[in-house]
Amino acid sequence: MITGDSFKALYDIVAKLRSPEGCPWDREQNPSTLRGDLVEETYECLEAIDENDTSHIAEELGDLFLLVTMISYMHEEEGKFSVDDVLSKINEKLIRRHPHVFGEVKVKNSAEALSNWAEIKVKQEGRKPKDSILDEVSSGFPPMDRAYALQKKAAKAGFDWPDTEGVIEKIREELDEVYAAMAHNGQDARTAVEEELGDLLFSVINLCRFLKTEPSVALRRTNSKFVNRFKYAEKKMKETGQEMKKENLNIMETYWNEAKEMEANKLS
Repeated sequence: MITGDSFKALYDIVAKLRSPEGCPWDREQNPSTLRGDLVEETYECLEAIDENDTSHIAEELGDLFLLVTMISYMHEEEGKFSVDDVLSKINEKLIRRHPHVFGEVKVKNSAEALSNWAEIKVKQEGRKPKDSILDEVSSGFPPMDRAYALQKKAAKAGFDWPDTEGVIEKIREELDEVYAAMAHNGQDARTAVEEELGDLLFSVINLCRFLKTEPSVALRRTNSKFVNRFKYAEKKMKETGQEMKKENLNIMETYWNEAKEMEANKLS
């Protein structure tokens, strides 16, 4: 089956699901109720990409195709725009914003291509220029991803540390301020700790950016390690008839370190 036929089949399935003879659950949904699913499926797709599992990636991309098609079709049902409108708009936009590919414009590198992209948005599409380059970063991003994007934007404007040592020193400074806030007494102590921890997290994310490491990718990897090691310790505690509780922390740590050593042996 060619790509066009496959998409037509998906469209027909979505139309059937939304029809009176279709699925009651699918008929009850609307764009707002599917917002959470869209976010969840996006993260599941990211997880599959991180794992480099091609079969899983294909499956998760299919789930995203379904949701995008379903939400588009819901608007088509209401006569607001059609699925064809959605596809036509993105096709037109891609051609319009790539004159160096589909036109006669010449660019030397990706930086020039991005500059042209931004200029086309304002001059040809009539987009209002942002008051600040930071306004280009959506406030709807998850906080960690937004911090990373904000820092990248600021760095492009030259607002950046000259070297890695400056970033690391800033982390040390922020950690000292966390300690100071923890020692603070009074009604505002919790707010002070929260603020300083936020500054510390922001600085660590900045180090990730400086070292060309996406913080969300690094954290997902750490989350995965934590889950695997904890599950191993949990399993061993169960096998030896011991309870997972604070009093048995030393035993749990022993199994945790076993799991850690096993991971290291796999890599060596």
